[in-house]
Order: sequence, then C-alpha cells, then structure tokens
Amino acid sequence: MNRWAMLLVIFFTRTSLGFQFQSIAALTPFLVIAFGLSYAEAGLLMGLFMLPGVVLALPGGLLGQRFGSLQVVVAGLGLLIVGGMIVSYSAGVNSAALGRALGGAGGVLVNIMLARMVAEWFRGRELQTAMGVMLAAWPFGMALALMILGPLAAASSWRLAQYTTVVAAGLALGLVGLVYQSPPAAEPVARATLRLRLPGSVWALAVSAGIGWALLNASVIVVASFAPSFLMSGGASVTEAGMITGLALWISIIAVPLGGLVADRVNRPRLLIVASCLAATITIACIARAPWPALWMVVSGILLGLPPSIMMSLLPRAIAAEHLSTALGVYYGLFYLGMAVSQTVAGLLRDLTGDPGMPLLFAAVLMAATVPAVFAFWRIERAVAEPAAAVAGRSRAGV
Repeated sequence: MNRWAMLLVIFFTRTSLGFQFQSIAALTPFLVIAFGLSYAEAGLLMGLFMLPGVVLALPGGLLGQRFGSLQVVVAGLGLLIVGGMIVSYSAGVNSAALGRALGGAGGVLVNIMLARMVAEWFRGRELQTAMGVMLAAWPFGMALALMILGPLAAASSWRLAQYTTVVAAGLALGLVGLVYQSPPAAEPVARATLRLRLPGSVWALAVSAGIGWALLNASVIVVASFAPSFLMSGGASVTEAGMITGLALWISIIAVPLGGLVADRVNRPRLLIVASCLAATITIACIARAPWPALWMVVSGILLGLPPSIMMSLLPRAIAAEHLSTALGVYYGLFYLGMAVSQTVAGLLRDLTGDPGMPLLFAAVLMAATVPAVFAFWRIERAVAEPAAAVAGRSRAGV
C-alpha cells in the first residue's frame, strides 16, 4: 500500500467538503433572487454547514475510535450526499437550511477522521508535509466552487450547479470505498468512553488554541464568502468576481504547506504566525477600502495561507498524548462555532450598513484578534512548562 496514494484519496475527499461548503457563497446572488434572501439569511446558510461541529466534534472522534475511521468517513459522505440533494431540490430557505445542517454533520465527521487517517499513515514520517497537503484540500475545493458554480448557474440554473456538489461527494464516497485501506499500524477499533475530565491547564490550552484557530479560519471564510459580492458591487461580473476570489484561494493552497516548510527551516514559527496575521489584517482591510481590490485579494491569498500549518501544530506539541483526543474535541468545537457564527454576523453587518465592504472589515478584525489568542496560548504554555521544569530540576539535583 502506497501512503502517498492514500493521501491523494484523503485530499480528494476533503476537497469535496470544501466544494460543498463554498457552494452557497458561490451561488448567493442566485439564491437571493430565487428565495428572496437577505444577506444575513445567506450568511446563516453558509454558517449552518459548520454549526453541527459545535456538538459533534468530540463525539465524532469517539465514533471513529469505536467503529474505525473508514466507516465514519463513509457515513459522513452519505450525509453530505443527502444534504446536498436536499439543498438542490429545496423550495425555500427552511429546507435549504435542513440540507446544509445535514451536510455539515457529515462534513464534521469526515473532517476529523481524515486528520486521523493522515496521522495513521504518516506517523513519524513527513507528518507536517502530509498535514499541509490535507489542509490545502479545503481551500482547493472552495476555489473550485467559486470558479465553477457561478458560471454554471448563470449558464443553466443554480439547482444544477448545487447538484454538482452531490456528484463530488458521491465520487469521494466511491474512491474511499474502493481504494482506501487502513495502514497495518492503524489504531485498533475499540469501545470508546467519553472522558471530559481534563486538568485546568489542558482546558486553558485547548480553549486558547481553539479560539485562535477559529478566528483565523473565520476570517478566511468570511473573505472567501463575501469578497465575490463585494467585487460585483464594484462592477465585476459574477464570473470575474469568482475568478478573482478563486485565484486568491489557489495561491493560498500553495502557501499552506509552504508556511509549515518555512517555519521548519527558519525555526521561527511564532514570528511567522504574528507577522503573517498582522500583514493579512492590513491587506483584508485594503480589499474593502483601498484601490485595486483584486490586487489586494491576491496578496491576501499569500498571507492567509502561511499560518494554518503552524497553528495546527500548537496543541499536539503542548499537551500529553492521554489528553490530546479530548482536548482536540474542545479545539474543534470552538473552531466550528466560530465558523458558523462569523458568517451570520458578517451577513448581518452587510444588511445593517448596506456596505458591501463591511463583512471584509469584520474579517480584518477577526484576523487581528488571532494574535492575542495565540499570545494567550503561549503564555499559558510557558506557565505550565515552568513548574514542570522546576520539578525536573529538583529531581535531577536529588531534592
């Protein structure tokens, strides 16, 4: 079995998640007309895909331990297919919301298990590189949605465009079912127990890291979701707006694994996180308020792709293995909450102000807030490490 072939299967599967997630953003101009949506309602539909993760992140990991990663991924892709079909045939916002929630429930199961699959295949060997490749699949799917679905809807109908997300999930299901195999050293399937008893320091680390990860990703998603409508308000066609936003995402796809590689080479991950987040804050604000928004979109694509690989490594390095699974449940729960709420808030700000650039300014604020969150994590990490180092020092001295 070739682990790189398995990584390709994982990459395509996660691409289908990003493709279905971004479909509402790509089709918002058509849905506003078809359903009479406000932008707040459109933002709610976008965010509903992430909302199930708030309650399913921790149970999803336990399901994988009980039934195995492959079985949970198959079930999750089944929910993606059903959810996408409901949205495709929906007659109004309520049925579309149901479809998005079902698809999102499947998405969170798949998302967590794909990370576990990568860890199983690449444990101790090029894990950072493999994780970077997996992370890049999400913006890859989003970029495909922005570049394909809008023009397809304009040429045919939004329903046909939305149905292509069902086809993508179906292809991923077939690929996983026919090609994917678990590695010989995979963790055995065993009955899991729900353990929520964590030391206070672990809770603090998980919460601070989860908030930072949520803010970073929420900023990226708000930009990707609302930049097309902003560019269209400035005179761009639906195709041009999708192409420009998609180009920024394509660039970030390259930047995601590159960020981890650069951090490993220069050994300054903290500097890279802070510098890239602050620079991204400025460029996102420039999209909304400075001349040449298309240029700033491209620059932001570079900067937004640099921190994710480093951010994902914070928690595993700071927490003992026996607490990591539960801590990651907390981490991902906060991530999904931030992703769900941020798009609704961004849409509401668009409605209240009538300013198409306001969601982008909101995204800039989210990105800026990432910096104090990671500083809080580092401060907690240092506070936890200092007593442990003192105890180890006394032990070596024979105290």
